[in-house]
Amino acid sequence: MLIAIKLLHTLIWAFFAACILAIPIVGLRRRFTWALILTGLVLIECGMLALNHGRCPLTVIAARYTSTRADNFDIYLPKWTARHNKAIFGTLFVLGEMAVLWRWLKQVQS
Repeated sequence: MLIAIKLLHTLIWAFFAACILAIPIVGLRRRFTWALILTGLVLIECGMLALNHGRCPLTVIAARYTSTRADNFDIYLPKWTARHNKAIFGTLFVLGEMAVLWRWLKQVQS
């Protein structure tokens, strides 16, 4: 069961990581509707994490199946990436949003 949870958690993580990486790309290409959709998805995920005290609900479920509490016990990521995941992708999200805002303001001014 732990393997299935880790796999699901990794797939969900990859989806949201891809959303965060895509935000500045679609924004710079003036695809603001897509940027808004991706931003909304990421913010929903942020809300879920906030409601769960900063932890993914899958982490809580995975904890039932192992006593290990390494940074990556619940996901197939390197320990360093799992440990710094929120800082890395939080920073990328904010920078991506700034790029979208910059491009949008530039278009509005034209």
